[in-house]
Amino acid sequence: MMGTLISLFLKLSAFSLVAFGGINALLPTLYDLSVNQEHWISSQTFADYFAIAQAAPGPNLMTVTLIGWKVGGVIGAAIATLAIAWPSSIMIYFLQRSIMGMQDIRKQKIIDAAAGALAVGLVLSAAWGIALQINSSTAAYLLTFGTIAITLFTRWHPLYLIAIGGALGILGFI
Repeated sequence: MMGTLISLFLKLSAFSLVAFGGINALLPTLYDLSVNQEHWISSQTFADYFAIAQAAPGPNLMTVTLIGWKVGGVIGAAIATLAIAWPSSIMIYFLQRSIMGMQDIRKQKIIDAAAGALAVGLVLSAAWGIALQINSSTAAYLLTFGTIAITLFTRWHPLYLIAIGGALGILGFI
């Protein structure tokens, strides 16, 4: 058990260093690690944890916390949360100090714009990757594409889409 917790800490700490765009940008890689490589959880459990993390208030790192909880209970949850947070927090602290210390405001704005575009691109890429890994039926793909279309072309609140997805799941369509 101790070896598994150490592995959890080291692997999630490494993830934290490349989690540009947040945890959602790394979901396909996190899925591969936790489901395919380490077999900490099943594909369905990953999808459930992701859904819980999205529905709950607070940061999206809850997916990682839940994986840690499954691996090692409360201690595993604490280790996973610390591991995913500490390296990037330290790195961002020093990076932000460096950017704010720049004399050229134009360069600061360029860096901010580039970072924003990069984060959006990584999150969209991760969303596509996780949809390909988790969707297991034609109905699931239709729901995914329908949700994308509704999100892009309407002003529906996301809770309506969650309710539709839940209803389709309860009725056995997904």
